[in-house]
Amino acid sequence: MKRILTITVISLLVFSSCAWLEPKEEKSIQELAGSGMDEFKKENYKTAIEHFEKLRDWYPFSKYAILAELKIADSYYKLKNYEEAIFAYEEFLNLHPRNEATSYVIYQTGLCYFEQIDSVDRDQTTAQKALDIFKKLIKQFPENTYANKARVKVNKCLKSLAGHELYVGLFYYNSKRYKAALSRFEAVLTNYPDVGVQHKALQYLALCKESLVTTQVQSSKPTNP
Repeated sequence: MKRILTITVISLLVFSSCAWLEPKEEKSIQELAGSGMDEFKKENYKTAIEHFEKLRDWYPFSKYAILAELKIADSYYKLKNYEEAIFAYEEFLNLHPRNEATSYVIYQTGLCYFEQIDSVDRDQTTAQKALDIFKKLIKQFPENTYANKARVKVNKCLKSLAGHELYVGLFYYNSKRYKAALSRFEAVLTNYPDVGVQHKALQYLALCKESLVTTQVQSSKPTNP
Protein backbone atom coordinates (compact mmCIF):
# COMPACT_ATOMS: atom_id res chain seq x y z
CA MET A 1 0.00 0.00 0.00
CA LYS A 2 2.80 2.36 0.98
CA ARG A 3 4.63 1.52 -2.27
CA ILE A 4 1.55 2.40 -4.36
CA LEU A 5 1.09 5.67 -2.45
CA THR A 6 4.76 6.59 -2.95
CA ILE A 7 4.57 5.95 -6.71
CA THR A 8 1.40 8.05 -6.94
CA VAL A 9 3.00 11.01 -5.13
CA ILE A 10 6.12 10.84 -7.31
CA SER A 11 4.00 10.71 -10.46
CA LEU A 12 2.04 13.77 -9.40
CA LEU A 13 5.23 15.69 -8.67
CA VAL A 14 6.77 14.76 -12.05
CA PHE A 15 3.68 15.72 -14.05
CA SER A 16 3.19 18.99 -12.15
CA SER A 17 6.89 19.80 -12.68
CA CYS A 18 6.60 19.21 -16.42
CA ALA A 19 3.52 21.39 -16.59
CA TRP A 20 5.41 24.16 -14.78
CA LEU A 21 8.21 24.04 -17.37
CA GLU A 22 5.80 24.50 -20.30
CA PRO A 23 4.83 28.03 -21.40
CA LYS A 24 1.92 29.12 -19.23
CA GLU A 25 -0.09 30.76 -21.98
CA GLU A 26 1.37 29.32 -25.11
CA LYS A 27 -0.30 30.84 -28.15
CA SER A 28 -0.15 29.94 -31.80
CA ILE A 29 2.19 31.75 -34.17
CA GLN A 30 -0.71 33.57 -35.77
CA GLU A 31 -2.10 34.68 -32.41
CA LEU A 32 1.23 36.08 -31.25
CA ALA A 33 1.86 37.82 -34.58
CA GLY A 34 -1.66 39.27 -34.60
CA SER A 35 -1.46 40.42 -30.98
CA GLY A 36 1.96 41.97 -31.55
CA MET A 37 0.80 43.88 -34.62
CA ASP A 38 -2.38 45.05 -32.86
CA GLU A 39 -0.38 46.41 -29.92
CA PHE A 40 2.11 48.03 -32.28
CA LYS A 41 -0.68 49.82 -34.16
CA LYS A 42 -2.13 50.99 -30.84
CA GLU A 43 1.34 52.38 -30.00
CA ASN A 44 1.63 50.00 -27.05
CA TYR A 45 5.19 49.27 -28.03
CA LYS A 46 6.36 47.63 -24.81
CA THR A 47 3.51 45.14 -24.96
CA ALA A 48 4.17 44.61 -28.66
CA ILE A 49 7.79 43.73 -27.85
CA GLU A 50 6.60 41.12 -25.33
CA HIS A 51 4.44 39.41 -27.96
CA PHE A 52 7.12 39.54 -30.63
CA GLU A 53 9.80 38.24 -28.28
CA LYS A 54 7.59 35.26 -27.37
CA LEU A 55 6.99 34.60 -31.08
CA ARG A 56 10.72 34.78 -31.82
CA ASP A 57 11.69 32.58 -28.86
CA TRP A 58 8.92 29.98 -29.11
CA TYR A 59 8.96 29.63 -32.90
CA PRO A 60 12.50 30.58 -33.99
CA PHE A 61 12.30 28.71 -37.31
CA SER A 62 8.98 30.14 -38.40
CA LYS A 63 8.74 32.70 -41.19
CA TYR A 64 7.00 34.90 -38.62
CA ALA A 65 10.18 35.00 -36.53
CA ILE A 66 11.72 37.36 -39.11
CA LEU A 67 8.71 39.66 -38.78
CA ALA A 68 9.06 39.52 -35.00
CA GLU A 69 12.74 40.49 -35.13
CA LEU A 70 11.98 43.45 -37.35
CA LYS A 71 9.03 44.69 -35.30
CA ILE A 72 11.03 44.39 -32.06
CA ALA A 73 13.57 46.80 -33.58
CA ASP A 74 10.80 49.10 -34.81
CA SER A 75 9.18 49.10 -31.38
CA TYR A 76 12.41 50.13 -29.69
CA TYR A 77 12.81 52.89 -32.28
CA LYS A 78 9.29 54.16 -31.56
CA LEU A 79 10.10 54.13 -27.83
CA LYS A 80 13.19 56.24 -28.64
CA ASN A 81 15.32 53.52 -27.09
CA TYR A 82 17.82 53.99 -29.88
CA GLU A 83 20.60 51.86 -28.44
CA GLU A 84 18.37 48.77 -28.28
CA ALA A 85 16.90 49.59 -31.70
CA ILE A 86 20.34 49.84 -33.31
CA PHE A 87 21.36 46.52 -31.78
CA ALA A 88 18.16 44.86 -33.03
CA TYR A 89 18.47 46.30 -36.55
CA GLU A 90 22.13 45.28 -36.80
CA GLU A 91 21.30 41.80 -35.53
CA PHE A 92 18.61 41.54 -38.19
CA LEU A 93 21.12 42.48 -40.91
CA ASN A 94 23.61 39.93 -39.61
CA LEU A 95 21.02 37.15 -39.61
CA HIS A 96 19.26 38.09 -42.85
CA PRO A 97 21.73 39.98 -45.10
CA ARG A 98 19.72 39.28 -48.27
CA ASN A 99 16.26 39.97 -46.88
CA GLU A 100 14.02 42.26 -48.93
CA ALA A 101 13.79 44.62 -45.94
CA THR A 102 17.56 45.28 -45.95
CA SER A 103 17.34 48.82 -47.36
CA TYR A 104 14.66 49.72 -44.81
CA VAL A 105 16.71 48.31 -41.93
CA ILE A 106 19.84 50.21 -42.99
CA TYR A 107 17.79 53.41 -43.24
CA GLN A 108 16.26 52.87 -39.81
CA THR A 109 19.68 52.25 -38.30
CA GLY A 110 20.89 55.55 -39.70
CA LEU A 111 17.73 57.21 -38.45
CA CYS A 112 18.45 56.01 -34.90
CA TYR A 113 21.71 57.96 -34.98
CA PHE A 114 20.14 60.88 -36.84
CA GLU A 115 17.47 61.35 -34.15
CA GLN A 116 20.23 61.75 -31.56
CA ILE A 117 22.08 64.58 -33.32
CA ASP A 118 22.66 67.38 -30.83
CA SER A 119 23.21 71.12 -31.26
CA VAL A 120 26.38 72.28 -33.04
CA ASP A 121 28.13 73.10 -29.77
CA ARG A 122 27.97 69.42 -28.73
CA ASP A 123 29.76 66.27 -29.86
CA GLN A 124 28.76 65.24 -33.40
CA THR A 125 29.57 61.52 -33.28
CA THR A 126 25.96 60.58 -33.97
CA ALA A 127 25.83 62.94 -36.96
CA GLN A 128 28.94 61.31 -38.42
CA LYS A 129 27.60 57.79 -37.84
CA ALA A 130 24.25 58.68 -39.40
CA LEU A 131 26.05 60.20 -42.39
CA ASP A 132 28.19 57.09 -42.88
CA ILE A 133 25.18 54.77 -42.77
CA PHE A 134 23.09 56.91 -45.13
CA LYS A 135 26.00 57.04 -47.60
CA LYS A 136 26.30 53.25 -47.40
CA LEU A 137 22.60 52.91 -48.16
CA ILE A 138 22.80 55.27 -51.15
CA LYS A 139 25.79 53.42 -52.53
CA GLN A 140 24.23 49.98 -52.06
CA PHE A 141 20.70 50.86 -53.21
CA PRO A 142 21.02 54.06 -55.31
CA GLU A 143 17.52 53.88 -56.85
CA ASN A 144 15.73 52.75 -53.70
CA THR A 145 12.98 54.77 -52.00
CA TYR A 146 14.91 54.72 -48.73
CA ALA A 147 18.05 55.92 -50.52
CA ASN A 148 16.07 58.97 -51.67
CA LYS A 149 14.97 59.61 -48.09
CA ALA A 150 18.56 59.19 -46.96
CA ARG A 151 19.78 61.87 -49.38
CA VAL A 152 17.65 64.45 -47.56
CA LYS A 153 19.08 63.34 -44.22
CA VAL A 154 22.66 63.45 -45.60
CA ASN A 155 22.37 67.18 -46.20
CA LYS A 156 21.17 67.76 -42.64
CA CYS A 157 24.04 65.67 -41.25
CA LEU A 158 26.53 67.71 -43.26
CA LYS A 159 25.01 70.97 -42.00
CA SER A 160 25.34 69.80 -38.41
CA LEU A 161 28.95 68.70 -38.88
CA ALA A 162 29.84 71.94 -40.68
CA GLY A 163 28.11 73.99 -38.00
CA HIS A 164 30.15 72.26 -35.31
CA GLU A 165 33.40 72.86 -37.20
CA LEU A 166 32.51 76.53 -37.58
CA TYR A 167 31.53 76.78 -33.92
CA VAL A 168 34.89 75.39 -32.79
CA GLY A 169 36.70 77.70 -35.22
CA LEU A 170 34.91 80.73 -33.78
CA PHE A 171 35.78 79.59 -30.27
CA TYR A 172 39.45 79.43 -31.19
CA TYR A 173 39.28 82.76 -33.01
CA ASN A 174 37.70 84.53 -30.03
CA SER A 175 40.38 82.95 -27.83
CA LYS A 176 43.02 84.44 -30.19
CA ARG A 177 44.24 80.96 -31.14
CA TYR A 178 44.36 81.94 -34.79
CA LYS A 179 46.28 78.97 -36.18
CA ALA A 180 43.84 76.50 -34.65
CA ALA A 181 40.91 78.60 -35.86
CA LEU A 182 42.40 78.81 -39.35
CA SER A 183 42.56 75.01 -39.69
CA ARG A 184 38.91 74.72 -38.64
CA PHE A 185 37.71 77.29 -41.16
CA GLU A 186 39.76 75.61 -43.88
CA ALA A 187 38.15 72.27 -42.93
CA VAL A 188 34.70 73.82 -43.35
CA LEU A 189 35.56 74.99 -46.87
CA THR A 190 37.21 71.70 -47.84
CA ASN A 191 34.75 69.21 -46.34
CA TYR A 192 31.46 71.13 -46.37
CA PRO A 193 31.59 73.60 -49.28
CA ASP A 194 27.88 73.62 -50.13
CA VAL A 195 25.88 73.53 -46.91
CA GLY A 196 25.39 77.25 -46.31
CA VAL A 197 28.21 78.20 -43.92
CA GLN A 198 31.04 78.67 -46.41
CA HIS A 199 30.63 82.47 -46.60
CA LYS A 200 31.07 82.90 -42.86
CA ALA A 201 34.01 80.49 -42.91
CA LEU A 202 35.65 82.53 -45.68
CA GLN A 203 35.10 85.75 -43.74
CA TYR A 204 36.78 84.41 -40.62
CA LEU A 205 39.49 82.69 -42.62
CA ALA A 206 40.53 86.11 -43.91
CA LEU A 207 40.36 87.59 -40.41
CA CYS A 208 42.55 84.77 -39.07
CA LYS A 209 45.18 85.36 -41.72
CA GLU A 210 45.11 89.09 -41.05
CA SER A 211 45.48 88.51 -37.31
CA LEU A 212 48.37 86.08 -37.84
CA VAL A 213 50.20 88.62 -40.03
CA THR A 214 49.64 91.36 -37.45
CA THR A 215 50.88 89.10 -34.66
CA GLN A 216 53.96 88.16 -36.66
CA VAL A 217 54.79 91.81 -37.44
CA GLN A 218 54.41 92.79 -33.81
CA SER A 219 56.62 89.93 -32.63
CA SER A 220 59.34 90.85 -35.14
CA LYS A 221 59.61 94.48 -33.95
CA PRO A 222 62.73 95.11 -31.85
CA THR A 223 62.06 95.75 -28.23
CA ASN A 224 63.28 98.99 -26.66
CA PRO A 225 66.48 98.59 -24.65
